Amino acid sequence: MSHNTIAINQRMDKFDGHHRVWLFGYGSLIFKADFPFIERRPAHIDNWTRRFWQGSHDHRGTETAPGRVATLVPQEGARCAGMAYLITPEVFAHLDHREKNGYLRLAIDIHFEAGGSEEGLVYIATEDNAAFLGEAPELDIARQIASSRGPSGANRDYLVDLAHALREMGLDDPHVFEIEQHLAQLD
Repeated sequence: MSHNTIAINQRMDKFDGHHRVWLFGYGSLIFKADFPFIERRPAHIDNWTRRFWQGSHDHRGTETAPGRVATLVPQEGARCAGMAYLITPEVFAHLDHREKNGYLRLAIDIHFEAGGSEEGLVYIATEDNAAFLGEAPELDIARQIASSRGPSGANRDYLVDLAHALREMGLDDPHVFEIEQHLAQLD
């Protein structure tokens, strides 16, 4: 699959006719909501885990030196916490562009921390996209992040901002926090 997934995402018709849709954010969408939303709530999804296995050629790195950003990988019994946003379908155009580097819109059950659940959508970069970098030791991921920069800024800022946002929400993510520790030691 190509780096650019805008056209693929525009063909997703699961939520056609809906006036409002819940969106689950687990990476930069937690700390950088640069789109209009009606409401936001702490939430989680089941059987997925957050990993810095996706390459960023367009925001936090370049074609020749990609950064690493978060995606989700399936893991039975896992729970990935994040933030859910109630949006209108007009926001999809912005999000499709923002998440164009290998991310696909997928329908998913979103569970709100205050109770209840709704079917919504999430952007996930699966291993069959051209920008997927895959598993690596957290120290190697930290080294790549430390040396990467793209049009949206230093890759380091993405990781640090995500770790900070997770802590503010009272969440623990050993993968993210271990990369953050290695990054601090590399300074």
